[in-house]
Amino acid sequence: MSMIEQLATQILDRFDALEHDLADPAVIGDRERFTAASRAYRELEPAARLALEYRRAADDLAGARELLAEDGEDLELRELLDSSRARLGELEEEIRLATVERDPSDDKNVIVEIRPGAGGDEAAIWAGDVFRMLTRYADRRGFQTEPMSIGEGTYTFAIKGDGAYSVFKFEGGTHRVQRVPETESQGRIHTSTATVAVLPEADEVEVEIDPTDLQIDTYRSTGPGGQSVNTTDSAVRITHKPSGIVVSMQDEKSQLQNRERALRVLRARLYERALAEQRAEIAASRSAQVGTGERAEKIRTYNYSEKRVKDHRINLLVHNLDQILIGELDELTGALQDDEKRRRLAEQAGGS
Repeated sequence: MSMIEQLATQILDRFDALEHDLADPAVIGDRERFTAASRAYRELEPAARLALEYRRAADDLAGARELLAEDGEDLELRELLDSSRARLGELEEEIRLATVERDPSDDKNVIVEIRPGAGGDEAAIWAGDVFRMLTRYADRRGFQTEPMSIGEGTYTFAIKGDGAYSVFKFEGGTHRVQRVPETESQGRIHTSTATVAVLPEADEVEVEIDPTDLQIDTYRSTGPGGQSVNTTDSAVRITHKPSGIVVSMQDEKSQLQNRERALRVLRARLYERALAEQRAEIAASRSAQVGTGERAEKIRTYNYSEKRVKDHRINLLVHNLDQILIGELDELTGALQDDEKRRRLAEQAGGS
């Protein structure tokens, strides 16, 4: 039995075991076990479908070979042999990609921070466009969005739902736009940018924060607001002294709510910093590394005059700008997910 046949057998055996667990009353009655089994089942299901197709294609190939041994002149059998052989080759890579070790943060909710970059007022307008694009995409994918702090061209919000990070992590970086601003009377194209940070939201048990490491300041909120806003010290600024990270929140009327939101963002930033340090250590041990994943990298350009969008990480060019701006990002996300799987597969092979 070849290695890929062994892998297909292991996948199907594991999938059958999970299917049995999900029908077991003892598992159904244990919420934690049932949730874990359900998640594992969903994650393995695509690989199981491919493994089953691999078995069928292998059976077709074996059958075609037997029949051709009896009648070597049958053209239909030769076509079946050729198509089965070609499909098996495709399935080998697809199965390997489907079983690549997942990013441990993929299931997490995310906190997204969007800020204007270069380009003055136009950059602030573009940051708002990126915010609308991403929240519309979240809605289309069935995720829940939670505004946390919005104002002065900056947007901080949470995206909640199973697998949110696996989808939105690819939006982290510098988004560049090339267009004629509404305020430009000469019709000249301007280039502006907005930076997007996508942080996996960490649980308290994953990031412990020593209260003595925090400097918490309260102050009066600024900007538009109703009762209590601008009249009480409800805004909160938290400084994490060891790292120097500063988080401010003022959108809520309650000081307690602003404090809780600021701590969520702080915890996410500290978690991301720890992950980045871990990734840097791994990258340093490898001679070949495709991209660093740092937020400062320019990841995508949106060209209005040509109605095109280019993702620089995978050199993908599409000509559906209008659809992308209303949140139809599935083509880009799918291509980036496939690219990530191939890189992770290469990394796993190189480390084995």
